[in-house]
Amino acid sequence: MRRVSVRGISGSGKTTFSQALATRLGVPWLELDAVHHIGPNWTEATAEQLQESVRAFIDSAPDGWVIDGNYDGKLGDLVTASADTVVWLDPPLHLALRRLLRRTISRIRDRTELWGGNRESWRTAFVGRDSLFGFTIRTYARRRDEWPERFARFPQLEVVHLTSPAEARRWLEAQE
Repeated sequence: MRRVSVRGISGSGKTTFSQALATRLGVPWLELDAVHHIGPNWTEATAEQLQESVRAFIDSAPDGWVIDGNYDGKLGDLVTASADTVVWLDPPLHLALRRLLRRTISRIRDRTELWGGNRESWRTAFVGRDSLFGFTIRTYARRRDEWPERFARFPQLEVVHLTSPAEARRWLEAQE
């Protein structure tokens, strides 16, 4: 296990898990949100820009890497085809939403600057179909339906499906 894609919905713990896994493996880590949100007002990278950033990262880390995030619509199979392992963090929806709520309130309260100089707001988090919470709820069932078949298309992949924080913690602690 040297090239790991960490997947999951918002609030599943991807970033915290990925940082810890990269440290344990002694490889660099890339948070896809950081190269996707490139400018003010949540300006997104184009598919070409995102692919270029991810390819450059992969090429710069021939001894291994951890990439956290999804963005399959823009990346296609770039990360999945390059990975040897997919870790799918799949906690129950109510738990992910509780984590997401706690994180979002903290970021709004503290005016935490995120990628591209952006900050979360009540509107971007809660209002409308494309809000953070709307997106998370909308994609939860779809990912659970689509990902097993998607991952099965890549015979080189070891798929690790972790469905609770305790299970994720135990698996992470077993890695060296």
